[in-house]
Amino acid sequence: MTVLRLFLGVLLLRAALGGAVADPVTVEGVTFSDELGNFKLVSVTGKGSIEDPFVVKEEVTGPNDPVLVIKGFTRDFGNRVATQHTAAFAMVKIVVNKTGRAWQGYQLELREIENRPSTYEDGLSFGQASTVADQYVNSSLPHSQRLDEPEDSLGFGGDSILPGAEATFRFIISDMSPLYRFYLVQRPQQPLS
Repeated sequence: MTVLRLFLGVLLLRAALGGAVADPVTVEGVTFSDELGNFKLVSVTGKGSIEDPFVVKEEVTGPNDPVLVIKGFTRDFGNRVATQHTAAFAMVKIVVNKTGRAWQGYQLELREIENRPSTYEDGLSFGQASTVADQYVNSSLPHSQRLDEPEDSLGFGGDSILPGAEATFRFIISDMSPLYRFYLVQRPQQPLS
């Protein structure tokens, strides 16, 4: 009985800290994790190529911005999308709005250090200076904007993502000097009142 109570207590604590955290998922040697909370990693499939991208499905619960932790992206992984970068892969991200509030857009930002924006010198980008990346970036939202400096980010908007609805984003992640771990910071955009 005591073990059961302890188990239930752990489950309640995890839920209180930003939603249930799923086990990390490793595909093609790259590990995707929701360990920082605020979303649930539902599934990851694919090989990271243009023809068979990593498809990452998430349920965003909030209340804070979700941060996808990606590990194992090294030189040995290689470049699967034919850009000029040392290592690169294609990703399709599907996010389900489980927050109870409508979003007016969605922003993605790459970081090598969780609490510091990516710099030009770190080599991490959304396929910067690549025609492959320019042609691949797409979304279920009608507008997109890319920012290479002073941070590496993509912004999508032009339509609402209602509670329970999902949005899809396609992009390239590349690195000239890949580190074992990096972060994909996500910012659901709330309407201004």
